[in-house]
Amino acid sequence: MDNKLLTSLFFSSILLTLATSSYAQNCPSHQFTSNNVFATCNSLPVLNSFLHWTYHTANHTVDIAYRHGNVANSDWVAWALNLGGQGMVGAQCLVAFRNSSGQIHAYTSPITGYQTQLREGSLSFGVPRISAEFVNGEMIIFATLELPSGRTNFNQVWQNGQVSGGALQIHGQTGDNIRSTGTVDFFSGQTSGGTGGVSASSRQRRRNVHGVLNAISWGVMMPMGAIFARYLKTFKSANPAWFYLHAACQTAAYAVGVAGWGTGLKLGSDSAGITYTTHRNIGITLFCLGTLQVFALLLRPKPDHKYRLYWNIYHHVTGYTVIILSIINVFEGFDALNGQKNWKRAYIGVIICLGAIAVLLEAITWFIVIKRKKTSSVSDKYPQANGTNGVNAYA
Repeated sequence: MDNKLLTSLFFSSILLTLATSSYAQNCPSHQFTSNNVFATCNSLPVLNSFLHWTYHTANHTVDIAYRHGNVANSDWVAWALNLGGQGMVGAQCLVAFRNSSGQIHAYTSPITGYQTQLREGSLSFGVPRISAEFVNGEMIIFATLELPSGRTNFNQVWQNGQVSGGALQIHGQTGDNIRSTGTVDFFSGQTSGGTGGVSASSRQRRRNVHGVLNAISWGVMMPMGAIFARYLKTFKSANPAWFYLHAACQTAAYAVGVAGWGTGLKLGSDSAGITYTTHRNIGITLFCLGTLQVFALLLRPKPDHKYRLYWNIYHHVTGYTVIILSIINVFEGFDALNGQKNWKRAYIGVIICLGAIAVLLEAITWFIVIKRKKTSSVSDKYPQANGTNGVNAYA
């Protein structure tokens, strides 16, 4: 046999042995300080994490030990089962970190939305025992789980992040932190993971598109259309241009807003367990009110019609309600766009700018209206002040 081939096989066998030895040291043969022994262990594919467990068929419970290596003293770690989804929303978490007194604190935390601070709470299944320890740069969570009846295969999620001022900070949004999802079957001993990056990234893109469409349409264009209608018509030279500007802006805002609303419905259907009830309900309300405004435009009476006053009242009340709810819901949406603080600051700047313009135009409008009233009053009192009857121009 060729010497080069023999050498290659020799070194390959050494590397394979070393890899196997490393795996054995990190998983099945790991020695816990409490001398706990688990029947099964799997190395999770990212974030230097390992899951040990022993499944008890008789009472359908599982004893687990989740190990997360290469973490700082001040980091938090979490491992979770997601019973109805594949990501963070709906995850039933086991969390551990070092608190301000220096003690390792382990607790349970159900996640109901993307914007979470991992607050303590009961899970959808029983956890009669939970504890944690920090050993040699590893945070280890021990727990007993009372699994939901009728199944042993679940989606799993694991994460880590920093703790600052006693508050758990958001985890990383790139790399392994968005690939730390998979499945685990406590009965067969099989796990999978690391395939969640594409779906998580795709979901994040859809959330961003949804946020941009709605912020621009409902949150910016709608207020701009109202500004055109309220202030431009004060100037006689702007008639009827103000009406076309108003109608065009609001129609475009409604069309883009419907597209954003549609992406929101898709996001909601793809995110099992999501509970952004306020954001969703306001969005549905906005869509209904916006649609009513569009149909009301088709039924708009002529300016001299006896019902025009009532139509104007309806149109103005509904329009201002839509604008107020739109701005509120944009901020509700920014809370869902985890970590997008720059977008929120930019939108606040836009709203402040529009508000300043509205205040300035409001002052100008009142000045013009008051001036016209004074002129009209003088004209009514002396109808022929510039006439030809008499030296003093009195009629």
